[in-house]
Formats: sequence, structure tokens, C-alpha cells
Amino acid sequence: MSAGDKMWDAVAKVIRMDDKVERLAGTVKDQQVKIENLTGRIIRLETALELGLAAQKNKQLEK
Repeated sequence: MSAGDKMWDAVAKVIRMDDKVERLAGTVKDQQVKIENLTGRIIRLETALELGLAAQKNKQLEK
């Protein structure tokens, strides 16, 4: 293998690696959006649970 071939192979590997890194960055961004959405859902569930428990406790105190 000549030096030119080795250089060409190295450049080609870097280009392929750059493409993989860009795809990975996109995947990470999508996952971050999903995590943020799930976090919001959990917060709403926790709030609903706390409100439900507080209402149940109030009903028990009224009896």
C-alpha cells in the first residue's frame, strides 16, 4: 500500500466517523426530548397523586 492509499483510507475513515458522530448527535437530541417529555409526565403524575391523597385525607378527616 502506498502512502497515498494510506492517506486516502485515513481520510475516508474520518469522513465515515464524522457521519456516525452526526447521526449519534441526532439520536442523543431525540432521546433528550423524550426524557424531557417523560419528566413532565412524571411531574404531572406526582401532582395528581398528591392531590388525590390530599383529597382522600380530607375525606377521612371530615368523617
